[in-house]
Amino acid sequence: MTTYEGTATPITPPGGHRAARRGFALLGTVQATLVFTLASLAVPLPRIADEFGLDQGRLILLSAAYGLTFAGLLLLGGRLADRYGARRALTAGLLLFAAASALAPLAPGYAALLGARFAQGTGAALVAPAAMGALRALYPGPAAYGRAMGTWGGLSVLGATAGNLLSGALTAAASWRASFAVPVAVALAALLLAPRLLPATPPGADRALDLPGALLATAGIVLASTGLVLTDAHPWDSAPVLVPLLGGLALLAGFARAERRAADPLLPPDFLRDRRRLLGLTAIALTAAGTATVFVLLSLDLQRQRGYSVALTSAAFVPFAAALLGAGRCAGPLLGRYGPGRVTAAGLGAAGAGLALLATGAELPYAYGLLPGLLLLPAGGALSFAGAAVLATERVPADRAGLAGGVLNTAMELGPTVLFAALLTLGGPAAPLAAAAALFAALALLTVRLAT
Repeated sequence: MTTYEGTATPITPPGGHRAARRGFALLGTVQATLVFTLASLAVPLPRIADEFGLDQGRLILLSAAYGLTFAGLLLLGGRLADRYGARRALTAGLLLFAAASALAPLAPGYAALLGARFAQGTGAALVAPAAMGALRALYPGPAAYGRAMGTWGGLSVLGATAGNLLSGALTAAASWRASFAVPVAVALAALLLAPRLLPATPPGADRALDLPGALLATAGIVLASTGLVLTDAHPWDSAPVLVPLLGGLALLAGFARAERRAADPLLPPDFLRDRRRLLGLTAIALTAAGTATVFVLLSLDLQRQRGYSVALTSAAFVPFAAALLGAGRCAGPLLGRYGPGRVTAAGLGAAGAGLALLATGAELPYAYGLLPGLLLLPAGGALSFAGAAVLATERVPADRAGLAGGVLNTAMELGPTVLFAALLTLGGPAAPLAAAAALFAALALLTVRLAT
């Protein structure tokens, strides 16, 4: 019987492999779609700006709106999933996500589209941790869950890549509004299939929701992230940046103090004391940030500096997607043979090398300037995400599966927000990519030292 990392625990889930694979396929599609939706406006943003007459500040806020509510509400979403049951929370989140996704393409103007993006992020913040809770119900054994998480880790990069490719193709063929058909279709299909493919998950312990902690965390994350996002349009020492940034940091400090005193905290302090978990979460944040940096900087460079069309820009990332899929298929066997620490370190090193190639090839022709990096970065990123997802969730008890999902997705959302804003201050596109490559190399060495 197959085992994971040398353990004798069988990985056969309740209901057999076939039922588990079907449930995993549903949950994996949902997870990839959440990240698809995050990335789906990146390529068509210039078209939206022209249609609605948006200045740089409003365009940045529109681009960040989904991610702000997604990241800000994830911890609360995880607690709700653990308290009320993963499948019930998943259904509620999908309903909101589907409704917001259906309203977005009907938006007559900027305000309506912005509101729809905020609502999409709110639904996603409930769906993402609930999906991981449902995944834990599909694979209750630690061996089975570890192998499933090895595949789960690469879904986010896959979703981001699909978001950039498909949104560009749909924008070129029809309109930027057409890209919202994907989250609508997936959410509706998931609502129909979830009762048949996912096991019922009973409510957890009747815990308090820690609403003060939820308010402090949500407001702090949203405010601080808003300040960082606005650095693209305003100087770091300007009021539009400093007021929300400092206010958000103060609220997050208050959240940390409140959690130490709370009888049933939203984020138990001991959850982040595990060294391997912290390394996994850091690797997830950095890999997400590196991928987002490449997509944004290269998309702008290809269109504005090289004169690529929207469709050709999307086509330029097809090798990225192919390398990502290939490496993703190898991640599971590699995790079983070498363990999550070594796979994470190797993935970080390869992704860092890919970023270095992109930095040195930024001014060169696509075929030998950008293509090598666009192959190596996703291959390393897929391995990094896969290994880091296992590091971040191993030894998590079943009654904290939603919490684990919330924390993992928070790292994935905040990584691009925090690090991308910092990297952009270096100028670009070569300097941010070179700096990101150095960070990847440093974290790879740290992972070798502490988690292998």
